[in-house]
Amino acid sequence: MTKHLVWVAALSLAASSALVAQSGAPTPYQPPRTPWGDPDLQGVWPTTDFLGTPFQRPAEFGTRNTLTEAEFAARADQARRQIETDNAEFEVETADISNAGDVGSATSPPPHWLERGKATRQASFVIDPPDGRVPVLTAAGSQRRAAMQEARRARGPADSWEDRSLWDRCLTRGLIGSILPTVYNAGNEIIQAPGYVVLRNEMIHEARVIPLDGRPHIGSTVRTYLGDSRGRWDGNTLVVRTTNLTGRTAVGPGGQHSAAATITERFTRLDANTLQYEATIDDPDTWARPWTIAFPWRRDDNYHLFEYACHEGNYAMRNILSGERARERGGK
Repeated sequence: MTKHLVWVAALSLAASSALVAQSGAPTPYQPPRTPWGDPDLQGVWPTTDFLGTPFQRPAEFGTRNTLTEAEFAARADQARRQIETDNAEFEVETADISNAGDVGSATSPPPHWLERGKATRQASFVIDPPDGRVPVLTAAGSQRRAAMQEARRARGPADSWEDRSLWDRCLTRGLIGSILPTVYNAGNEIIQAPGYVVLRNEMIHEARVIPLDGRPHIGSTVRTYLGDSRGRWDGNTLVVRTTNLTGRTAVGPGGQHSAAATITERFTRLDANTLQYEATIDDPDTWARPWTIAFPWRRDDNYHLFEYACHEGNYAMRNILSGERARERGGK
C-alpha cells in the first residue's frame, strides 16, 4: 500500500510539472555562477537613469507606484525640457542671489556637468509603507530632530567645519545616500571573491568589504559612517545586514537616522542586465515603523568609475570658512 501511494505521488508530481511546462509559465532567471558557486552579481551598475525619480511618492498617487501612460509622457516631456534648459545659452546674474543654484544665477554651476536621468515609470523610491511616504517620527525622533534644528539656529552657517554637511566636507553621503543617484557620480560596482562581496560607490569613493562567512557583527562600541555589514545568500539574493552606524548620516532625503538603525539590503539579479536593489530601514529611535526603498540597477560595461578626488579639490570648505570669518570682521 505504501509503495502504491509513493508511485501515485510521483506520477502526480510529474504530471503537474508537465502541465506547468505546457502552460508557458516563466522560469525564474538563474544568474551565472562564480567559479566557487555563488550567484554572480559582478559588474558596474550605474543608477543614473533614476535621477529625477521622487524619493517619496506624490500624495495623488496613493498606493500606486507605477505611472500611467499620460503621467509617463508628462515626465518624459519634463526630462526633455530640462535637457533643453541645460544646453541653452545663458548669462550669469551677479546681483540677485535669491535664486542661488538655478541656471543663470550667481552661484550656478555649469549645467552641462549635471547628470540627468531618464523618464521612469516608477513613482517613488519608497515602496513601503504602501503610500510611498516615509513614516512619521517617533517621539524620540522628533525630540532629537528639534534639538538639532535648535542647535543650528544658535550658530552661524560656518562657525566651524562641523557646521557644514558631511558631503561638503568630502567625508560621506552615508550608506544609502551614496547609493541613491544624486546630481552626478551614480556608479556602483560589485566585486566578488570567495567568502566576500565588495560594493563600491563612485560617490565619495566609498567601499564596503562584506564578509559572507557568518561571523558576528563587531562590538557595539565601534561605529562608522557606513556601519558594519554582514552578508548571506538567500537563494539567488544577496542579503546584507548593516549595524553599528554612527547616527550622523541620513537615508538620503528621508532624513537622519539614529545610531540604533539597522539597514537590510537585498540584491537580486533579474536578468543579464538588471539587478533589483531593495533596502529596509529599521530605526525604532527615529521612525514609527520600518520602511523600504527599491529600484532596479542597469548594468553598463562601458561605464567607468573615476576617482572622486573630493578632499584634494575641496577649495569650497576653505572659502566658506574664510568667507564667514571675513563677514564677521565686517566684510561683505
